Amino acid sequence: MSFSFLTSWRAFMLLAVTFLPCLSESKGEELPRPAPSSFVDPHIGTGGHGHVFVGASVPFGLVQLGPTNVSQGWDWCSGYHISDASIIGFSHTHLSGTGCHDLGDISLMPVIGEVPLSRGSKDNLLSGLGSSFDHSSEQVRPGYYAVHLDRFGIDVKLTATQRTGFHKYTFPKTEDARIIVDLKHGVGSGNPTEVQFHRESNTVISGFRHTKGWANNRKLFFVIEFSRPMKQWMESEGSHPSTNCPGKPFGQAVFDTRDENPVFVKVAISLVSVENAKANMQAELPGWDFNKTVIQADQAWNRELSKISISTRNDKVRRIFYTALYHTMIYPAVCSDVNGDYRGADGNIHKSSHLQYTGFSLWDTYRAAHPLMTLIQPEKVPDLINSMLDIYQKQGKLPVWHLMACETDCMVGNPAVCVVADAVMKNFEGISAEKAFTAMKESSLLDERGLKYLKEYGYIPYDKEGEGLSKCMEYAVADWSLAQVADKLGKTQDHDYFLKRSKSYKHYFDPKTEFVRGLSSEGVFGKNFDPFVSVHRNNDYTEGNAWQYTWLVPHDIKGLVELFGNTEKFLAKLDGLFTAQGDLGKDASPDISGMIGQYAHGNEPSHHVAYMYTCVDKPWKTADKVREILSTMYDDTPEGLCGNEDMGQMSAWYILSALGFYQVEPAGGKFVFGSPIVDGAELQVGNGKTFRIIVRDNSPERKYIGKILLNGRPHSLKYIDFKDIAAGGTLEIQMTGDSSLCWLPSCNESSMASNP
Repeated sequence: MSFSFLTSWRAFMLLAVTFLPCLSESKGEELPRPAPSSFVDPHIGTGGHGHVFVGASVPFGLVQLGPTNVSQGWDWCSGYHISDASIIGFSHTHLSGTGCHDLGDISLMPVIGEVPLSRGSKDNLLSGLGSSFDHSSEQVRPGYYAVHLDRFGIDVKLTATQRTGFHKYTFPKTEDARIIVDLKHGVGSGNPTEVQFHRESNTVISGFRHTKGWANNRKLFFVIEFSRPMKQWMESEGSHPSTNCPGKPFGQAVFDTRDENPVFVKVAISLVSVENAKANMQAELPGWDFNKTVIQADQAWNRELSKISISTRNDKVRRIFYTALYHTMIYPAVCSDVNGDYRGADGNIHKSSHLQYTGFSLWDTYRAAHPLMTLIQPEKVPDLINSMLDIYQKQGKLPVWHLMACETDCMVGNPAVCVVADAVMKNFEGISAEKAFTAMKESSLLDERGLKYLKEYGYIPYDKEGEGLSKCMEYAVADWSLAQVADKLGKTQDHDYFLKRSKSYKHYFDPKTEFVRGLSSEGVFGKNFDPFVSVHRNNDYTEGNAWQYTWLVPHDIKGLVELFGNTEKFLAKLDGLFTAQGDLGKDASPDISGMIGQYAHGNEPSHHVAYMYTCVDKPWKTADKVREILSTMYDDTPEGLCGNEDMGQMSAWYILSALGFYQVEPAGGKFVFGSPIVDGAELQVGNGKTFRIIVRDNSPERKYIGKILLNGRPHSLKYIDFKDIAAGGTLEIQMTGDSSLCWLPSCNESSMASNP
């Protein structure tokens, strides 16, 4: 089956669904639904600061095969930006939505004749090996990417399996078609420290690329197989040789393509060895049927995307929703080989009985992406958690921001504690609660990253540790999560200790200004305080300011309210967050984006804030803010994300909020109600169970929840519990346009707010 046929079929199915009601009515039968992958637009988030990956992959696959632009910089963290129309190669690993750059390994670039083996520049492509392209020539959807290289007149098509990339290059008639294998140019900071090629035959090349960058000691091995014999294989140091990298980083395979038949290339990778890369290829892609592989990748995506089926009359919402769901399934990525081998955080090779994962952007994803996975990817949760526990065993702590067997220590806090605790509290099988508790406790009692001062002072003073306030407040969130597990396991002393430490945020609250502020080791607030100003990596707040960090207490909203004195003062300040106007300062982090007043949806510490209104019995205010964020901070254009996508977190917020709830507390599974924008949904929650959401009388004007039924019975809580979703069943939500009509009995009470 050709791709053009698939495209036509998808177009027909999209047309069919448009007329589905009248067709079904006239024929008395229901037409098949279009595949959810047909609603995904991978270009969403490639503009602005979205930083998303574009290319071919399968869900949670190690290989992300796609184009890398010639340009470099912060907006090229994934290697691709919609503003750029240059390609230096098609590499097999990419990050997606991050604020740091790395990877871009094993880049292949088809060319004609001899070209300079250097990066060149976007403005002078002839000085390097890159080519221009027209975005109109791109075809991109889950599992497939195609483009025409203008400089050489070459058509490129790509697809992938979990550990193997599959290329199809159609050259013009020539005796000098070349495929350059580039081990030098990666994405951003990942510079090679050692490279090697080995020509095994006239169709097979193997080797490795070792790099040092954001991930400080990555090792990647590969095997490349061509569909036809090479005329010639050449290795060289390139136009600008490196003096500190053993090995020649460029190889060139030369072919005669006067027969106009395409050249197919398979590239398998492994973090362990060349032999394992070969085994990965043999297991996943033994043949040469490119179209079949495209179809299989599409089927893999549809199996995963079908875990949520939504009903909506808004095609834009549908496109945003399924693209968001797609983005949550690029990472974490499987990093063990088909035989169970993997490279551990200690740098050594180990054997695992479960899939090992990498790409843990936990400061971001603990908030929504991992809670979403517990709902629709329950079968993966034990492997994810056990991967984190294996990392703990190898490096002495749970992952902070882990990538390809390397700890980057990026961002603040102990976010893995939240993720592990959440899984334990939700009673996932296949996880040892005792081992998990030990890993969480020991990670929380280290002396690194400000923890020494937290234990000494009860908070982290600004004159002892940079970004101390943000570090301490994130530790408090993790400590609360750990305290819940300690309580569950009957560890009273540990529960009391970590619960007390989870209230460390209170030290920073200044009742005069009603903001959290940096505190010295002498117990004195810092001078020259401005709640609007943020200095990137050089003040009390990590990628934020006092307005934003005052609300980073998702675990103890009652305690935060008490600091303000009463609910009315708390609400007045919270209302002010969304209206306050001020200058962030010239040194503010670009991550502070997606602004509504001083609320910054483009950065993760704000993601729970709109739901705090429901937690203090003002759910109509949550509905107002959630609907505003859903409609103004997400779009179906390349600029459709207001900040870094961050490995699925920005998208997971949209998915959960569109369904009508969000997990505010970091562990335990209380999903607080907001305002659904879909008309209904079916979630496949594992073990053959389905959780259905029915939303009645929904519209932009009817955005308030008036009544909730759970399995036919009135539901009067602020939240729905994870166990009720995981059990399957039906949630019915009646919407209203009257904010005074509310399903919560406590809505009009003036009693002190409590946590949900």
